Amino acid sequence: MKDTYYFSHDYNTRNDIKIKRLMQKHGMEGYGVFWAIVEELYNNANALPTDYDTIAYEMHVSTDIVKSIINDFDLFVIEGNEFGSSSVERRLNERAEKSKKARQSADKRWSEYRSNTNAMRTHSEGNAIKERKGKEKKETKEKERIEIKDNDSDFFEVIEYPSFDDFWNLYDKKVDRTKAEAKWKLLSQKEKEEAVEYIPAYKLAQPDKKFRRNPETFINNKTWQNEIITNNGQQTKKHNFVFTADDFKR
Repeated sequence: MKDTYYFSHDYNTRNDIKIKRLMQKHGMEGYGVFWAIVEELYNNANALPTDYDTIAYEMHVSTDIVKSIINDFDLFVIEGNEFGSSSVERRLNERAEKSKKARQSADKRWSEYRSNTNAMRTHSEGNAIKERKGKEKKETKEKERIEIKDNDSDFFEVIEYPSFDDFWNLYDKKVDRTKAEAKWKLLSQKEKEEAVEYIPAYKLAQPDKKFRRNPETFINNKTWQNEIITNNGQQTKKHNFVFTADDFKR
């Protein structure tokens, strides 16, 4: 599937003493939930809210199991109202570093190619127009070949702003990333820019995350086209929000 990534899964994970303790208490169900949580961390930049009820609901297990897996076996790091994994963080950093080096290598190859091509063109300046056009055509094909090669190695990068990650990190209420991203893709470029420009004012009006709309609802309702209302009920513009039950989901 396009835009799908994998992460390494050590084949001897079950020999880890922490995992053995986890399985001793929760069996294979606990082991499966552990890996499901790890997958969610990879999908959410290694940061999830400690909302045990929601996680349990999405994974069809009890809240007690989720809470125990996250807290009792030293498998995750909890900071405030969020948790993550040191192992996931390390591997994400390694992947980012490899991607950076691959892009630098591709840029270097292309720069060297351009330098060599320019030198050849200077040397043959007196050639006929037909020959020069042939070289330019060859240069274009070579550039396309290099870009395709880089694309095949998963390091070809198209710069997009604002991207969903720009929105996700700025909005900073990390709930239902998959659903929110699907809604984000339906927006026009203008709507994406308007949404990102609106978020700072919205966060000032709703500094407590739990009172902000879930990201999916914020995008789906195009909240930036409405008006801001502060926590004490004072209007900052002409109109109020129309709030729904979804606005207060954790």
